[in-house]
Amino acid sequence: MSETTARHRAEAPEKVRVAVITISDSKFEYLWTKNEKLEEKEDISGKLIVEALRQAGHEVVFYTIVPDHAELISGMVDHIIERYSPEAIVTTGGTGIGTRDVTLEALEPMYEKTLPGFGELFRQLSFKEVGNAAMLTRAACGVVSGVVVFSLPGSPNAVKVGVNLILSELPHLAKHAGGG
Repeated sequence: MSETTARHRAEAPEKVRVAVITISDSKFEYLWTKNEKLEEKEDISGKLIVEALRQAGHEVVFYTIVPDHAELISGMVDHIIERYSPEAIVTTGGTGIGTRDVTLEALEPMYEKTLPGFGELFRQLSFKEVGNAAMLTRAACGVVSGVVVFSLPGSPNAVKVGVNLILSELPHLAKHAGGG
Protein backbone atom coordinates (compact mmCIF):
# COMPACT_ATOMS: atom_id res chain seq x y z
CA MET A 1 0.00 0.00 0.00
CA SER A 2 1.28 3.44 -0.86
CA GLU A 3 2.15 5.94 1.83
CA THR A 4 -0.61 8.27 0.61
CA THR A 5 -3.27 5.53 0.70
CA ALA A 6 -2.16 4.52 4.19
CA ARG A 7 -2.40 8.13 5.38
CA HIS A 8 -5.85 8.61 3.81
CA ARG A 9 -7.12 5.42 5.44
CA ALA A 10 -5.74 6.52 8.80
CA GLU A 11 -7.52 9.88 8.44
CA ALA A 12 -10.84 8.28 7.44
CA PRO A 13 -13.64 7.93 9.99
CA GLU A 14 -13.96 4.60 11.79
CA LYS A 15 -17.76 4.61 11.58
CA VAL A 16 -19.74 5.53 8.46
CA ARG A 17 -23.45 6.39 8.31
CA VAL A 18 -25.04 4.12 5.69
CA ALA A 19 -28.52 3.60 4.23
CA VAL A 20 -29.63 0.37 2.51
CA ILE A 21 -32.23 0.06 -0.24
CA THR A 22 -33.51 -3.24 -1.58
CA ILE A 23 -34.97 -2.86 -5.07
CA SER A 24 -37.41 -5.67 -5.85
CA ASP A 25 -40.98 -5.79 -7.16
CA SER A 26 -41.72 -9.12 -5.47
CA LYS A 27 -40.23 -8.24 -2.07
CA PHE A 28 -42.03 -4.88 -2.13
CA GLU A 29 -45.31 -6.59 -3.05
CA TYR A 30 -44.90 -9.16 -0.28
CA LEU A 31 -44.11 -6.40 2.21
CA TRP A 32 -47.49 -4.81 1.51
CA THR A 33 -49.72 -7.78 0.63
CA LYS A 34 -48.20 -10.75 2.51
CA ASN A 35 -49.21 -12.84 -0.53
CA GLU A 36 -47.80 -16.26 0.39
CA LYS A 37 -47.90 -17.36 -3.28
CA LEU A 38 -45.04 -15.04 -4.14
CA GLU A 39 -41.73 -16.84 -4.66
CA GLU A 40 -39.60 -14.13 -3.06
CA LYS A 41 -40.81 -13.13 0.37
CA GLU A 42 -37.83 -12.41 2.54
CA ASP A 43 -35.24 -9.74 1.86
CA ILE A 44 -32.19 -11.91 2.50
CA SER A 45 -29.80 -9.66 0.57
CA GLY A 46 -30.86 -6.41 2.22
CA LYS A 47 -30.61 -7.97 5.65
CA LEU A 48 -27.15 -9.38 4.83
CA ILE A 49 -25.96 -5.88 3.96
CA VAL A 50 -27.45 -4.33 7.11
CA GLU A 51 -25.94 -7.03 9.33
CA ALA A 52 -22.48 -6.84 7.69
CA LEU A 53 -22.40 -3.05 8.05
CA ARG A 54 -23.38 -3.22 11.70
CA GLN A 55 -20.88 -5.98 12.46
CA ALA A 56 -18.17 -3.81 10.91
CA GLY A 57 -19.13 -1.00 13.31
CA HIS A 58 -20.97 1.25 10.87
CA GLU A 59 -24.30 2.93 11.58
CA VAL A 60 -27.29 1.92 9.44
CA VAL A 61 -29.41 5.08 9.42
CA PHE A 62 -32.18 3.84 7.11
CA TYR A 63 -33.32 0.63 5.42
CA THR A 64 -36.20 0.16 3.00
CA ILE A 65 -37.59 -1.87 0.10
CA VAL A 66 -38.80 -0.20 -3.10
CA PRO A 67 -40.13 -1.68 -6.34
CA ASP A 68 -38.22 -1.69 -9.63
CA HIS A 69 -39.38 1.77 -10.66
CA ALA A 70 -36.79 4.34 -11.75
CA GLU A 71 -38.53 7.42 -10.35
CA LEU A 72 -39.14 5.73 -6.98
CA ILE A 73 -35.49 4.63 -6.80
CA SER A 74 -34.06 8.07 -7.56
CA GLY A 75 -36.67 9.73 -5.35
CA MET A 76 -35.78 7.44 -2.45
CA VAL A 77 -32.07 8.22 -2.83
CA ASP A 78 -32.86 11.96 -2.78
CA HIS A 79 -35.14 11.51 0.26
CA ILE A 80 -32.54 9.50 2.18
CA ILE A 81 -29.76 11.99 1.46
CA GLU A 82 -31.95 14.95 2.47
CA ARG A 83 -33.53 13.37 5.56
CA TYR A 84 -30.89 11.00 7.00
CA SER A 85 -27.54 12.51 5.88
CA PRO A 86 -25.76 9.22 5.14
CA GLU A 87 -22.19 9.09 3.93
CA ALA A 88 -22.98 6.03 1.79
CA ILE A 89 -25.97 4.21 0.35
CA VAL A 90 -25.93 0.55 -0.68
CA THR A 91 -28.62 -0.73 -3.03
CA THR A 92 -29.28 -4.35 -3.90
CA GLY A 93 -31.29 -5.49 -6.90
CA GLY A 94 -32.11 -4.20 -10.35
CA THR A 95 -28.58 -4.37 -11.78
CA GLY A 96 -29.17 -7.18 -14.26
CA ILE A 97 -30.24 -7.01 -17.89
CA GLY A 98 -33.93 -7.80 -17.50
CA THR A 99 -36.57 -5.34 -18.63
CA ARG A 100 -37.47 -4.48 -14.99
CA ASP A 101 -33.81 -3.93 -13.99
CA VAL A 102 -33.71 -0.12 -13.86
CA THR A 103 -31.52 0.69 -10.88
CA LEU A 104 -28.66 2.07 -12.95
CA GLU A 105 -31.00 3.90 -15.30
CA ALA A 106 -32.35 5.66 -12.20
CA LEU A 107 -29.02 6.36 -10.51
CA GLU A 108 -26.49 7.07 -13.25
CA PRO A 109 -28.07 10.42 -14.22
CA MET A 110 -27.71 11.44 -10.56
CA TYR A 111 -23.98 10.68 -10.37
CA GLU A 112 -21.64 13.63 -10.07
CA LYS A 113 -18.72 11.21 -10.24
CA THR A 114 -18.52 7.55 -11.25
CA LEU A 115 -16.21 4.97 -9.74
CA PRO A 116 -15.87 2.41 -12.55
CA GLY A 117 -13.23 0.50 -10.59
CA PHE A 118 -15.89 -0.74 -8.17
CA GLY A 119 -17.86 -2.52 -10.90
CA GLU A 120 -14.68 -3.82 -12.50
CA LEU A 121 -13.40 -5.28 -9.22
CA PHE A 122 -16.82 -6.68 -8.37
CA ARG A 123 -17.03 -8.52 -11.71
CA GLN A 124 -13.45 -9.79 -11.28
CA LEU A 125 -14.28 -11.19 -7.82
CA SER A 126 -17.62 -12.55 -9.08
CA PHE A 127 -15.86 -14.30 -11.95
CA LYS A 128 -14.02 -16.42 -9.38
CA GLU A 129 -17.41 -17.46 -7.96
CA VAL A 130 -19.68 -17.80 -11.00
CA GLY A 131 -17.40 -17.84 -14.04
CA ASN A 132 -18.45 -16.07 -17.21
CA ALA A 133 -21.91 -15.29 -15.80
CA ALA A 134 -20.17 -12.39 -14.00
CA MET A 135 -20.55 -10.39 -17.22
CA LEU A 136 -24.33 -10.25 -16.62
CA THR A 137 -24.04 -7.85 -13.69
CA ARG A 138 -23.98 -4.12 -13.98
CA ALA A 139 -22.85 -3.51 -10.39
CA ALA A 140 -21.77 0.11 -10.14
CA CYS A 141 -20.78 2.97 -7.88
CA GLY A 142 -21.03 6.73 -8.06
CA VAL A 143 -21.20 9.83 -5.93
CA VAL A 144 -24.48 11.72 -5.45
CA SER A 145 -24.40 14.96 -3.41
CA GLY A 146 -21.20 13.87 -1.68
CA VAL A 147 -22.63 10.43 -0.82
CA VAL A 148 -21.09 7.22 -2.20
CA VAL A 149 -23.84 5.09 -3.78
CA PHE A 150 -23.09 1.41 -4.41
CA SER A 151 -25.40 -0.73 -6.55
CA LEU A 152 -25.14 -4.48 -6.02
CA PRO A 153 -27.03 -7.35 -7.65
CA GLY A 154 -29.90 -8.89 -5.70
CA SER A 155 -28.57 -12.39 -5.15
CA PRO A 156 -27.29 -13.17 -1.64
CA ASN A 157 -24.03 -14.62 -2.99
CA ALA A 158 -23.36 -11.50 -5.04
CA VAL A 159 -24.16 -9.34 -2.02
CA LYS A 160 -21.61 -11.23 0.08
CA VAL A 161 -18.94 -10.56 -2.55
CA GLY A 162 -19.98 -6.93 -2.94
CA VAL A 163 -20.30 -6.07 0.73
CA ASN A 164 -16.80 -7.43 1.44
CA LEU A 165 -15.47 -5.21 -1.33
CA ILE A 166 -17.40 -2.21 0.00
CA LEU A 167 -16.26 -2.74 3.59
CA SER A 168 -12.62 -2.90 2.51
CA GLU A 169 -12.68 0.79 1.47
CA LEU A 170 -15.92 2.29 2.86
CA PRO A 171 -14.44 4.82 5.30
CA HIS A 172 -11.78 5.85 2.78
CA LEU A 173 -14.38 6.34 0.03
CA ALA A 174 -16.80 8.18 2.32
CA LYS A 175 -14.05 10.56 3.41
CA HIS A 176 -13.15 11.49 -0.16
CA ALA A 177 -16.72 11.67 -1.48
CA GLY A 178 -17.68 13.98 1.37
CA GLY A 179 -14.89 16.38 0.48
CA GLY A 180 -12.29 15.15 2.95
